[in-house]
Amino acid sequence: MTLTDMRVIVRRDLHDEDDANYRWSNDEIDRQIAHALSDFSEALPLEQKATIATVSDSREIDISSVTDRVRVEAVEYPIAQFPHRHQRFSLWSDIVTLLGSEIPDGSDCYIYYGKLHTLDADTSTIPAQYEDLVALGATGYALVEWSAYSVDRVSVGGSITPVYALSWGKDRLYQFTSELKRLGRHNRLRVKSLYKPYYPPYSKTTDFGP
Repeated sequence: MTLTDMRVIVRRDLHDEDDANYRWSNDEIDRQIAHALSDFSEALPLEQKATIATVSDSREIDISSVTDRVRVEAVEYPIAQFPHRHQRFSLWSDIVTLLGSEIPDGSDCYIYYGKLHTLDADTSTIPAQYEDLVALGATGYALVEWSAYSVDRVSVGGSITPVYALSWGKDRLYQFTSELKRLGRHNRLRVKSLYKPYYPPYSKTTDFGP
C-alpha cells in the first residue's frame, strides 16, 4: 500500500474515478487521507522502542530524539533484566522523569512509545487489515468538506447534492470514529496489562474527598 494506492481506494469509494472530471483534486484527497491517518495513529499508533542513554545521578531523560510520537507507554530501566524493570514516570514536553527509587547511572534505558503512522509514495506502516478503515475516514472527511464548500455554489443537484454529501459523510465518519474508539480501548487494555500507567485514574463523576 502506498499513498497512490490509498488515493485510488478513496476515489473508488467516493465514485470519483473520472480522471477527466475529478470532483476532488489529488491534493484534497491527500489532505483528507492525512487527516484520517492522524486520527488512526491516535487510536492505534505504530509501536516503537528507542534506546536512550540516561544521565548519571539524574532522574530526567531527554527524549527529544523520539520524533512523531503520539504517547510514551513505558520506560524500562535498567535494561537486560528479567522480568523487565518498568519504571513509574512522568512526562513533560520532551523530558521523562523517573519517579521510583531507581536513580540512573548513565547507562541506557528503553523508551516504549507510540508513533504516527507513515503513508507516502513508497511506504506504509498501516496494518493491512486497517487500510479500508483509514480510507473510510478519508472519504467521510472529503464528503463533509465538499458539502460545506458546495452550499450556495450549485444550482442543480447532480449526482451528489450538498445535503446528501453531508449525510453520507457524517455516516462514514460515525463508523470510522466508532471503530477507532473500539480499537483505542482494546489497545489501552493491552498496554496496561503489560505496563503500570504513569498517571493516576481520574473520575469525572466521583468525589473522593479532600
